[in-house]
Amino acid sequence: MSRMIFVNLPVSDLATATRFYEAMGCRLNPRFSNEEAASMVWSDAIVFHLLVHASFSEFTPKPIADAHRSTEVLLAVQCESRSAVDTLAEAAAQAGGQTDIREKQDLGFMYARAVEDPDGHILELVWMDPTASDA
Repeated sequence: MSRMIFVNLPVSDLATATRFYEAMGCRLNPRFSNEEAASMVWSDAIVFHLLVHASFSEFTPKPIADAHRSTEVLLAVQCESRSAVDTLAEAAAQAGGQTDIREKQDLGFMYARAVEDPDGHILELVWMDPTASDA
């Protein structure tokens, strides 16, 4: 059985967050979306659930972290090429996110850039040479 991951993220403005994730290549799944949540499909295995704070609070007794002030998680997502990493990073900037919140990582076999969505959640955009592990 293949496994999926559903990443639940608290957002302050659902429309802004939805536009950001659409610009990053996600598609909205209207079946699991409403005025409090947007289900954003990244791939067959990854779905971002964007939830307004009131809705997100129903799933946890803990306070919601302000991702602009602290890091709650780093989400690394695989890209198919170095140029795809750059394309997504630029799309993030144009969609209201912050690009290159740290220096780009270029190790030859691996290339990564970190972006922040409008709510401060960090996405690590990563390409790795598939032949690098061949020995």
